[in-house]
Amino acid sequence: MTPSILDRKDVLPRLFPTPDDYLIIAGLAGAARDAAALTEDGGNLFTMAGTMGAAVSMGLGVALSVPERQVAVIAGDGEILMNVGALATVATMAPENLTIVCIDNGAHGETGGQAGHTSHGTDLARMAEGAGIRSTLTIDDKGKLSEGAKFLINSMAPRFLLVRVSDAPPALYKRNLNPTACRLRFRNAFLGQG
Repeated sequence: MTPSILDRKDVLPRLFPTPDDYLIIAGLAGAARDAAALTEDGGNLFTMAGTMGAAVSMGLGVALSVPERQVAVIAGDGEILMNVGALATVATMAPENLTIVCIDNGAHGETGGQAGHTSHGTDLARMAEGAGIRSTLTIDDKGKLSEGAKFLINSMAPRFLLVRVSDAPPALYKRNLNPTACRLRFRNAFLGQG
């Protein structure tokens, strides 16, 4: 995989210009920091901790429980590979309000930057399509970010957007890591109380 010219810090603000319109589930590490920077660690964000591979499943559950709300999962390539079978469950359940964005840097940034499977040819967008997800798209340069933003609004859900980014570090955003406080604020946002 050729290193991308996309810097991950530029991606989410372009894809989600109005992040408050979504309930957002973020995977671990870099995806969680990027999503926290996007939402300013807002109540509509639930970031996973110590549960690698659970973001898509959690997002599916949220989407099914509040079909009137838009739900976005933001996860890294390693996170999605850890539980790739969840994509088939998403396709089977087919919630019309679920978006999955995979930020693919082709590396395991939290454990030393080792090359990940996607840097050796694994294509998660094709896997999502093969699982039966209705709409898939891959973007790999800055000029396609507006196409990605339109895809998130106009394509049939569930949808899967793969964004290939460089191995630059994620947003430097200090999140609230108190699990009780984070759970309660997300519950309030989920219920429309905050």
